Amino acid sequence: MQSEALIPWNSVLAFLESRRGLLDAVVFSGGEPTLQPALYEAVADVRKLGFRVGLHTAGMNPKGFVQLLPLLDWVGFDVKASFANYARITGVVHSGEYALASLHSLLASSVPYEVRTTWHPSLLSVEDMGKLKEELHSLGVTHHVVQRFRSHGTRQAKGE
Repeated sequence: MQSEALIPWNSVLAFLESRRGLLDAVVFSGGEPTLQPALYEAVADVRKLGFRVGLHTAGMNPKGFVQLLPLLDWVGFDVKASFANYARITGVVHSGEYALASLHSLLASSVPYEVRTTWHPSLLSVEDMGKLKEELHSLGVTHHVVQRFRSHGTRQAKGE
C-alpha cells in the first residue's frame, strides 16, 4: 500500500498565494469534505486570498454544509439514488435523510449548483433513474446531470 505524505496547510496556502492571478477558484473535494473538522476555516482562508470556492459533496453533514453555504460560489452535489433508497446504495443508515436535508439547504440558498448522479446499471435501473429525475424535479432541482459509471481505476466488484 502506498502512503501519501500530508502537506501542511500553510504550504498549501503559500502555493495558492503564488498562484494569485493565475487561478480563479479552488474546489474542495475528495471523500466527503464536509466531514473534515477544519473545512470551514480552510474555505475561509482560501476566500481571504481572493479565490472563489467550490465544493463537491454528497451532503452527509447537513449542519456543516449549511454553515459553509455562505462561503461557497458553487456546489457539485452528488445524489446517489432516490432518497428513500439511499441506504441500499450507500450502506449507511439515514444517509438519504442527510442528503435530502443538505439538498433542501442548497436549493434554498442562492449558490449555483450542479446535482449529479453517477449511474451504475447494476445498482440503479432505468426506471430508478426516471423516478429519481422526477423526485429531483419536484424538489426544484433545475440542473441535474447523469454521468455513467466508469470502472477504470476502481476495484472491480464481483460479477462486473
